[in-house]
Amino acid sequence: MNNAVFLTDDAEADILDIWRYVARHDSVERAGFLLDVLQETCLTLGSFPDRGHCPAELQRVHVLEYRELHYKPYRIIYRIVDSRVFIHCVLDGRRNLQDLLLERLLR
Repeated sequence: MNNAVFLTDDAEADILDIWRYVARHDSVERAGFLLDVLQETCLTLGSFPDRGHCPAELQRVHVLEYRELHYKPYRIIYRIVDSRVFIHCVLDGRRNLQDLLLERLLR
């Protein structure tokens, strides 16, 4: 059974920001490839959403309803609600998750 997968506006903006960064600092071709792979990785959550684990940073503060999947170095943070998967953010795993989430709250 496939679950529906939805990207929030923030997750879509994250992927676009990643594309822009890679296009500017590497190449448009590499950015396009990365965009395709990130989107495909997100869509695979429709088949096996439970395979992700709770991010350690969220687990420490008892926020357990979110999971993450990796496409190194990127972290895909999502939540399963009924038979739907909501991708909330796609973040660079080399950056501090708490800082990134704080930035997001302050926007």
